[in-house]
Amino acid sequence: MIDRRNFIGSAAAASMLTMLSGAARAAAAGGHAGLNALFDAFVAERLDRSPEMATSLGLDKDARARQRHLVTDNSAAGIAADKALTADQLRRLRAFPRSSLTGLDQVNYDAVLFGLDATVAADRQFRFGESGASTPYVLSQLTGVYQQVPTFLDTQHPIETADDAQAYLDRLSAFPRMLDNDTARAGADAAAGVIPPGFILDKALTQLTALREPGPDTARLVLSVAERTKAKGIAGDWGAKAAAIYTGQVQPALDRQIAAVRAMRAKATDAAGIGRLPQGQAYYAAALKSYTTSSLSPAEVHRLGLEQTRAYQAEIDTILKSQGLSQGSVGARLAALGTDPKQLWPDTDAAKIELIAHLNELVAQITPRLPQMFRDPPHVPLQIRRVPKEIEAGAPLGYYNPASLDGARPAIYYLNLQHTTDWPRWLVPSVTFHEGVPGHHLQNSVAFTIKDLPLIRRINWYSGYGEGWALYAEQLADELGMYRDNPLGRVGYLKSELWRACRMVLDTGIHTMGWTREQAIRWKMENDGSNESAAANEVDRYCVWPGQAPSYKIGHTVINRLRDDARKKLGNRFDIKDFHAVVLNSGAVPLDVLERLVTAYAATGKVA
Repeated sequence: MIDRRNFIGSAAAASMLTMLSGAARAAAAGGHAGLNALFDAFVAERLDRSPEMATSLGLDKDARARQRHLVTDNSAAGIAADKALTADQLRRLRAFPRSSLTGLDQVNYDAVLFGLDATVAADRQFRFGESGASTPYVLSQLTGVYQQVPTFLDTQHPIETADDAQAYLDRLSAFPRMLDNDTARAGADAAAGVIPPGFILDKALTQLTALREPGPDTARLVLSVAERTKAKGIAGDWGAKAAAIYTGQVQPALDRQIAAVRAMRAKATDAAGIGRLPQGQAYYAAALKSYTTSSLSPAEVHRLGLEQTRAYQAEIDTILKSQGLSQGSVGARLAALGTDPKQLWPDTDAAKIELIAHLNELVAQITPRLPQMFRDPPHVPLQIRRVPKEIEAGAPLGYYNPASLDGARPAIYYLNLQHTTDWPRWLVPSVTFHEGVPGHHLQNSVAFTIKDLPLIRRINWYSGYGEGWALYAEQLADELGMYRDNPLGRVGYLKSELWRACRMVLDTGIHTMGWTREQAIRWKMENDGSNESAAANEVDRYCVWPGQAPSYKIGHTVINRLRDDARKKLGNRFDIKDFHAVVLNSGAVPLDVLERLVTAYAATGKVA
């Protein structure tokens, strides 16, 4: 997810700060210098409005040092100002002469234009939810500052000095205001008829209560600053100060939000899709385009999902039969394999530590094989951690957070281990290759070696490309022989592909065909063998992020089609390393821009 995928070294971060300060001087220049100056201004404007982004990128220092003490204005007025800024940036970009650009500069223009255009169009059409057509709900199990700020403070806000500790307290003091802003905006949306499904609010209430219940002696919001200041030898009773804020301000704000969500729950229905909302079908179409960056209609996505579901089931069936597993449907056999005690880690903290160690070993095994597919693949450290317990009930099964721009905070791949039964031994390799290498982590690492790529391109995210690449990376792991002696592991890889094919069916079924939550969970369990817990968690995700789930398989399908087309046109001149260089070496782009790049490569065999 995330919009949360970027890496760059400290020298480049310092260089970027210099570029930002010099943007005005370069603005009068022509060609790419003028465009880059415009992009630098866009980033500076966004950083001005998002102190947390500045911290996440490692840019909250020097002239931006004060931002480490601040938080984003998430009030209705603040969101309106964000939307006005996006619209103004689109106006300024459209005024820039694209005809003066060539090569990567033209790619940069088109990529940024797509994102701004899609966001502004949605902002103008819809008056609810977040900016653009990203999610219709302010509060859910996956959205809201209650879900984001505690993890941000614990894992991304640095504490090296007493000022950093004070900045933590300042942000903790602002957290109640942010909670109240979310509460107010969710209430305004509810008054306009935009209320999440009841089962989504139930899950949000579970998480809100888990955040609210701990006393100051066990609350992570308190312990984080207490433990880290002690570890750094920073004098002062920071834990006591945080405890006073937590009990006096944060818990009352959480009480207010819990009460507001309960009030919404009393009015909610359990209709799963957004088709029931005002402008719901139009919102889904906008979300599908924004996330997938494709022009496929919901009906086309649904049909493609059904076709690919059947194809993967047939391939899995062949392997399962070769392993003596021939009775029942493919989904039933996958479900049985998923409950085989020999394939499961115990549901204990010790076993979860062992599981994480196993994932690190998989990264170590595949890394030496990468040169078979890539020219000079970067080697950037990656940490693998479990999702924090406080949010695992609603968090995705796995996700990747990028390193900070200055390299002070490492890249982290999180695995949701609420239930170890979600991760049988034969299934975990594929998610590691997806989130780590050669997936998100490698793609982000390559992006930050690209010479002259503007920062805005390093931090912008296109789900069709990024998630499509990560799913394609799972395929590359298979092609690199990671399952050569592990047929059940290969079943796990194919189940991962099947899972994403099913997403196309489920997402469109829920949001455009009136599928119920129960119907979607049952269909998923029958077709990809998910257990009920995993299926419910996934379906609830689709309900909150309409249009996002199909982006994985659509991007994967496009990348494979482009590879096949290039191989046919180039014949013996086709080189998989060249193809991957073309796909990766312009950074994340909308799929139509990627198609243009690969088509040019296929016509000449030359990597630009």
